[in-house]
Amino acid sequence: MAGNEPSSRMTYGGYLRIEDLLKLQAGPDGYSPSPCNNELHFIIVHQSFELWFKLVLSELKEAYRLLSAESVDEQSMPQIVHHLDRVTTIMKLMTHQWDVMQSLAPQEFLAFRDRLGTSSGFESWQMRELEVILGLDNSQRMGGMDPLAHMEKLVGEGKVSQDVFENFEQVSSQPSLNDVLNDWLSRTPINGSVPSDAGDSEVVSQFIEGHINAMQEHGESVISHIVGIGHGEEGPVRARIEAGIDGARSFLMPNEEVDRSRAGLLFIESYRELPLLAWPRKLIDTIVELEQSMLLFRSHHARMVERMIGRRMGTGGSSGVDYLDATLKYRIFVDLWSVRTLLVKRDALPEIENSEYYGFTQS
Repeated sequence: MAGNEPSSRMTYGGYLRIEDLLKLQAGPDGYSPSPCNNELHFIIVHQSFELWFKLVLSELKEAYRLLSAESVDEQSMPQIVHHLDRVTTIMKLMTHQWDVMQSLAPQEFLAFRDRLGTSSGFESWQMRELEVILGLDNSQRMGGMDPLAHMEKLVGEGKVSQDVFENFEQVSSQPSLNDVLNDWLSRTPINGSVPSDAGDSEVVSQFIEGHINAMQEHGESVISHIVGIGHGEEGPVRARIEAGIDGARSFLMPNEEVDRSRAGLLFIESYRELPLLAWPRKLIDTIVELEQSMLLFRSHHARMVERMIGRRMGTGGSSGVDYLDATLKYRIFVDLWSVRTLLVKRDALPEIENSEYYGFTQS
């Protein structure tokens, strides 16, 4: 009976430490007066973001651990995809969380905005860590900002703990998820050949030339069709087609040397029906969807801020919406997007060699 239950019984509130959790919306120590309803709303939404970021980082680190193995076991692929799919689902949820923020009218926000001081969402070290783990290059950041140097500055000012900084420093010193993905792609069997095979470079070069030839043949049919229906003159249309073919060659052979990672990516995308490539192409699609979800998250953030404060300066001294709009240009998994420009319809591609290599494995 309920009255005889031991006092040590685990409860819902005890397991989740709800009493502790619900005391964290009062603002910093000594914060007075207590947050009004609108400020409470602002605090809870942003604390929710940070909790989701914590889970996102946990999922990304597990996917990273599995994908960074020297040889990725086939049984690991569904696990990697599962972890990354969860990240995408969380990012989509957080994107809709901006709708909750938009229920705060501009004047309601301005009534307590000064209480934020110089704090800024840019100081969310979990968001910066997320970007670093994925592999956002500093050259893409506004002014080439170095997040590690910024974190070090915050530590010096006593705004971030040494433990947080050391974790960030450790994450920054290792290859990114994009790096280990490219390493994995470089080991893709192309026409049955892997990097350790004798003559692999010749097999890969032949694959690339075969694909470019297919692009050229398809390009001629496109030129003929467009000119034939009167939608353009041959000269300008041919120039565009040839520029695309030159771009494909530069993509696959930068500095006239084969990029095996990009060749592997193109092979997976081109021959998607091969059973052995089912999980690799699923992984690629999952990462593209993940990055797309991040772009939508940033876009909704920018529009929410513009709706609330217009084009005024951010609380941390940034350019506000202009800065947020600049982040919409960020691309981490650039090759995964770029390769789509090179694709040719399946029936125009050379037939696969060693097709039996890619069949179902008998158990």
